[in-house]
Amino acid sequence: MNEAELRRTAGVPAVISPAQHAVLDYGVAATFLSLGFALMRSHRPAATLAFLNGAMVLGMSMLTNYPGGVYRTLSFKTHRTGDIIQAALAGAGPMLFGFARDPEAKYFYGQAASEAGVIAATDWNAA
Repeated sequence: MNEAELRRTAGVPAVISPAQHAVLDYGVAATFLSLGFALMRSHRPAATLAFLNGAMVLGMSMLTNYPGGVYRTLSFKTHRTGDIIQAALAGAGPMLFGFARDPEAKYFYGQAASEAGVIAATDWNAA
């Protein structure tokens, strides 16, 4: 099954362009980094995970060959793989960092779900 057939069966239209995806990426990176600073004194493990996610998203965004990319060494489809890994890190991170039941974990679970939606709705063939 090719990507177009898979998308038709999934029922998610590819409505997010590479430029829109870049804007979302930089917003996510800024939000994670801000969260890290906000949690530094109150919840060190969540702050560390936030900084890790923020750095990952920012780094991938700067390295991706799309509008907003700075060094443009990663293809947009390779960026998709990084997004999948980052979503998994955000979703599993609270467990890995030992705070899965803390209120701070909810942000990471929500972001992982949001990232899955962005991945599904992005037009990966447009770049």
